[in-house]
Amino acid sequence: MQSANRELPEPPYYIAVFTSRLSPNTDGYSDTAERMNRLASEQPGFLGMDSVRDGLGITVSYWRDEESIAAWRRHAEHTIARETGRQRWYDSFEVHVAEVKRRYGFRRAPEGSAEHDR
Repeated sequence: MQSANRELPEPPYYIAVFTSRLSPNTDGYSDTAERMNRLASEQPGFLGMDSVRDGLGITVSYWRDEESIAAWRRHAEHTIARETGRQRWYDSFEVHVAEVKRRYGFRRAPEGSAEHDR
């Protein structure tokens, strides 16, 4: 799992939400998934990623604009990995692309910090 503790720009920006269910045949999946995560992070417009797998896999990638997401979708290695996923690794997957118009959240101050002790 990757952490949500990152700095993102103020909205608007875009997200691609990839949800998946693995098939029983996952040979080579972990190495390819790790490679895709590294490769995505090197793409122009990439802002960050959160990912978790517990039966249902959910990966949220953050992008500057829709063009950056489209370029990643067309990337040659990503295209090969996607096709291999359809043939071998996934029982199903979906991708949702959305514009983030606002965000908010909460972050607990660390124990012993001045903010926490107030």
